[in-house]
This record gives sequence, structure tokens and C-alpha cells, in this order.
Amino acid sequence: MEILSCHSGLCRHSILQQRSLCCIVFKPSHMRSSPLDHFRSNKFCRSQHCLTIGGFKGLQQNSGSSLVGGTYNSYILDREEGARSITDTGKVREILIPGLPDESKGEYVAPISSCFWEWKPKLNVHYEKSGSENVNSPPILFLPGFGVGSFHYEKQLKDLGRDFRAWALDFLGQGLSMPSDDPTLQSGEEDLVWGFGDEAQPWAKELVYSMDLWRDQVRSFIEEVIKEPVYIVGNSLGGYVALYFAARNPHLVKGVTLLNATPFWGFLPNPIKSPRLSRIFPMPGTFPIPAPVRKMTELVWQKISDPDSITEVLKQVYADHSTNVDGVFSRILETTKHPAAAAVFTSIMFAPQSQLSFDEALSGCRANNIPICLVYGKDDPWVKPIWGAQVKRRVPEAPYYEISPAGHCPHDEVPEVVNFLLRGWITSLESKGSVALPLVDSPESAALDVFKELEFVREGLRKPVNVQFYGSNFSFWKRFGSYLNLPFQGNGLPSK
Repeated sequence: MEILSCHSGLCRHSILQQRSLCCIVFKPSHMRSSPLDHFRSNKFCRSQHCLTIGGFKGLQQNSGSSLVGGTYNSYILDREEGARSITDTGKVREILIPGLPDESKGEYVAPISSCFWEWKPKLNVHYEKSGSENVNSPPILFLPGFGVGSFHYEKQLKDLGRDFRAWALDFLGQGLSMPSDDPTLQSGEEDLVWGFGDEAQPWAKELVYSMDLWRDQVRSFIEEVIKEPVYIVGNSLGGYVALYFAARNPHLVKGVTLLNATPFWGFLPNPIKSPRLSRIFPMPGTFPIPAPVRKMTELVWQKISDPDSITEVLKQVYADHSTNVDGVFSRILETTKHPAAAAVFTSIMFAPQSQLSFDEALSGCRANNIPICLVYGKDDPWVKPIWGAQVKRRVPEAPYYEISPAGHCPHDEVPEVVNFLLRGWITSLESKGSVALPLVDSPESAALDVFKELEFVREGLRKPVNVQFYGSNFSFWKRFGSYLNLPFQGNGLPSK
């Protein structure tokens, strides 16, 4: 018989593996527990086809185990259902992780609140939040990719909101954080398209939808709404903003998780960083949009806002085409219908680059000892795994998880895996390293690379997924060579 132990809050779990049974023993009944502890144990047993029993004395008598003493809340797992997860020797081949909570089955789902916060005149910020009752839990802020909004983190807010306080933000010009008025003055009849007038409104004279604007927006949101340092999780563009913000405001950040973060953004030079070069380009993303640019915008916008184009993009970024993206599609389409959408898109496309490059922001975070975690979908056609490997090379101590199958938006495609990794990483940080990282046997083994086969239950079916963990002994050249099928020497350098 093999005994596996783990800990969660006040609750001690022990797993006894036998040929016919796998028993999960929870804490003694005299220990206090929270509703969350009961929820976790009940959810685990439902997903594993466990049968609740009143006590564990029978097993103690039959097995002679001294593990059990007193009265326990205990559960038995039917091995016939879980047999293929365990070999004849009792060694686990596939790890079954929790699925998303299912409200239809009576499982607790954290309610989501939709809110607006007035940051500046005419610039209202939309955000969603959950887990407000978890007053002593760490706060998490989710930043979305380009073209989407807080709705893209619905699966995180409903699940992680059970344990943490969670917020998801719409960047200005994205989602529901659109201007409430035309940023330009129109001459003659009012144009149905905002932003293409003759001159900028007073409140919009300095408005540029850019990385610097979003960085400032995140800072004010944390200072005025959350009011304490947070863990920041960013996907794609949101990953770059998270890193940029953390490098400039380390006192407001407890850690950063990058989900397929884009390593570049913006085409025009930054006026502060490159003042001479920036003077060559007369249109730095401000309003009103010049007439020549307007003509070009109308052609481009008509193409990219077309429903067929949106559908094609979603097919590219989601590796598993069975993923339901109807909600994401409808929310993106809704944003494109806003009267300011085309002008905001133009402002973003002609905005200058951020003051810090991605590499400079990464160096700033490392210089300030900000913990970084990398969670990348391996099958991303845009931010390919090589970009995650480059970040890992720069920050070798950062845990790097590569998930397959998963594309550019792993948090929406395999939320079960991403939520599992986020929970474990934050728990490890909050415990100051006394709790091992997810999928790592012990804190000491975090230097090693680990490959795990995971399973989770979705809509009654088990779904497999592979996760490669790269430890602190990561070799960039060995990882790079895996794409080129290069042989390597023992020192991790390509052999001649």
C-alpha cells in the first residue's frame, strides 16, 4: 500500500492506494474547517466517483494502519473507474486535476460582478470581480489580450474567485471600456463614426490609446480600487502590459504570470525614448484622425471587423477547435459596433512604442525581485514556444509550464490546467517556498525538468493534456535545438 499526503489550508489529506481501493482521508472531525475545505473535498470525490462513509474504523481494523485515529470524514474511490490512471505497481501515470465548478451539479461557483470605474472624464473603465468575501486571500488582477476584455477570464473568476479575490480589467479602448463621447468635434451633420471630426475635444487632446496609457490605467486601478499589491496575470498584450507595469511599479506587484505574452507592441518610436526619430512621424495616435489615415482605416477596419474575419482569427488561436468560442465571438463583435471602435483601433495602430521594451521590462522585474511564472500554450501560431523559452533563459528561476494541446489563449482553452497551475504557484509563493510548485515533487526538485500527463473532467468526459515543466537548470540551447532536432553535448551546447 502506498500513502500519498498533501495539505490544503487546515485540511490534511492522505491517499491510500491499494489494489482495489484508493481511499482519501481528510482531517479529523475535531479540527475546524471552512466551507471551502468541505467544498474542495466534495468536489474531488464527485470528480473521482468517491463514496462517502461515516468513519474509517473499518479500514483501520482491516489494514492495521496506524494512520487513522479517532473519527474522520473519509471517502473511498472506486478503482474500476480510476484504474487506467494507476499502473499495476501503484504508480500514477496520469494526474487527474479538478475540473471547473459545475453549478448545475450543486458545486459552488463564485459570482461575478460587472462594474464601472470613472478614471478620467469620458473615460470609464469596465471591470469584473469575484471573491470579495475572501478578505484574507491574495488578490489577483487579470489583464486581457488585444481585442477582448474581462469576459475572456470568466472561467478564472468563477473558479479562482472561490479561493482568492479576483479582478479582470478592460483596457481603455477594449471591451466595454470605450469612450462615452466622441473624442472629436464634428462640423455640419454629426458623423456616426466617432473620432474622425475636425478637432479634438478638450478632454481628448492628449489622449493616445497606447501601452503607456494602459500602464497608467492599471496603476490607478490598483491604487484606487484594489488598494493593495496584487498578483498580475496577463495574456498576449496583457502580458506585456503586466510586465511593463511591474517593472515601473514593483511596490504594487506580488508576482506576474505571463500567458503567451507578446514580446513586442507598437510600430512608431517613443517620443521620450527617441525624440528625434519620433518627429519624423507626425501622427502619434492622437485625435482627430487625419483624413489620409481615415481613408486607409475605413478599408482596413471593414475587413478586420467582418464576422468571418473574427471567426478565422479565433480558429487560428485556439488549438482545440472543439472549444466553445461563441461567447468570445459575440463579445468581440459587440465591441466592433461601438461608434468609436474604428478610431480607437487607428489610435492603437499609430501609437508610439512603450518607454520600455519587453526585454527592458523583464530586466526591471528581475532587478526588483518580482516573481515571474510562465504558462504558455505550445500550439500558439503567433507567440510560438520559442518566445517563452527566451523569457525562461533570461529568468531561469521562473517556473515555465508548456501546455499541449493549447494555443494563444490557454486560460480559455484549458482553464482547468491554467487555474490549477495559478493556484499552486500562488500557494507556493505565499508559503515562502515551503510548498512545492505545481507538478514538482518537492521544492528541492524545482531545478529539474518534468513531463506530466494530466486529465480533467469536462462535460462528463475525461480530457487529456500534456504539461512540460522546465526547472531552473533550463538550457535555452537544448530547448531551441528541440525545434531543429539538433544533438547536444552534456553541457547543453550544440555538438559540432
